[in-house]
Amino acid sequence: MTTGATPSDRKYQKTHEWVKVEGNRATVGITDHAQSELTDIVFVDLPAVGTAVAAGKTVLSLESVKTVSDVYAPGSGKIVETNGELKAHPELVNQDPYGRGWLFRFEVAGMLAPDLMDADAYRRSIGGP
Repeated sequence: MTTGATPSDRKYQKTHEWVKVEGNRATVGITDHAQSELTDIVFVDLPAVGTAVAAGKTVLSLESVKTVSDVYAPGSGKIVETNGELKAHPELVNQDPYGRGWLFRFEVAGMLAPDLMDADAYRRSIGGP
């Protein structure tokens, strides 16, 4: 179950990914808005640990009952962990997009994408208050 709230402890991309940075590691997932637009997610194509990621480039795909959608990196670095629980339970992305439905973690190399938004700006970008 999603709360619909946009947590203020992370940054957001216009492509509907969120990123939460802790030290030199960043956790990435998709927003509640994105998961509701995709509807029921049935498969998450997780990248391999050690894969290099580049800001704005595709990292993985999400398959829902109605479409396949790419997930983009909010910064550059190297994948250090993926959410293996999603292999058996991809529905966690729908049920808890800001918690148990996270997608991957990467070690940040340099700066994050310069166009990341705070929670208020993201809410406005999707037509929220």
